[in-house]
Amino acid sequence: MSDIIVFTSRRLCREDFLERIKKLALAKPGGIVLREKDLSEEDYKSLAVKALELCQRYGTSCILHNFANVATELECRALHLPLHMLRRLSDAEKKHFDTLGASCHSVGEAMEAESLGCTYVTAGHIFDTDCKKGAPGRGLVFLAEVCKTVSIPVYAIGGVNAENFSDVIRAGAAGACLMSGAMRCDNPNEYLSAFDGMDSAKESSEKNEI
Repeated sequence: MSDIIVFTSRRLCREDFLERIKKLALAKPGGIVLREKDLSEEDYKSLAVKALELCQRYGTSCILHNFANVATELECRALHLPLHMLRRLSDAEKKHFDTLGASCHSVGEAMEAESLGCTYVTAGHIFDTDCKKGAPGRGLVFLAEVCKTVSIPVYAIGGVNAENFSDVIRAGAAGACLMSGAMRCDNPNEYLSAFDGMDSAKESSEKNEI
């Protein structure tokens, strides 16, 4: 996976949702998590069929969310779950997935997710964000502690933007998760490219210091 994972939200999208999926897939993030957890399993499966087809067409990984049965039925080998759902996934079910992620909000949860077979975790929320109004971000010290504690990739989530992305990487994260900006921006390709630029600038600066 590259250093950016996009989480979707139909409610934040300002255009046809599948058109937004297409544009995001063309922009080539590390993965697109189809997070529409308010849908019934049947409706989610119908949407997932279309999203998977678009992502496959444009060479971007589509990670299904919440519905392990749907992922298995559609032969999708990438799944992201809340931790309480991951705990209920059997070892036999886990074997179906090459990519398995979980949302974590503490060091202990990240350790548990790793022990349960996750190939990556998200940690958050890191910065203050409108999606979590009234709840202060856990901060970069928290992120760094998670990254030091587990051996699998950690992706920061919550309030990450192109300006603070380099701080997230310096804290040890493999990358970041984006939602609001990715759903609302005018040009997904330009929006995601800004993160590549910040990461490249950071790497160049580090090399100059050596």
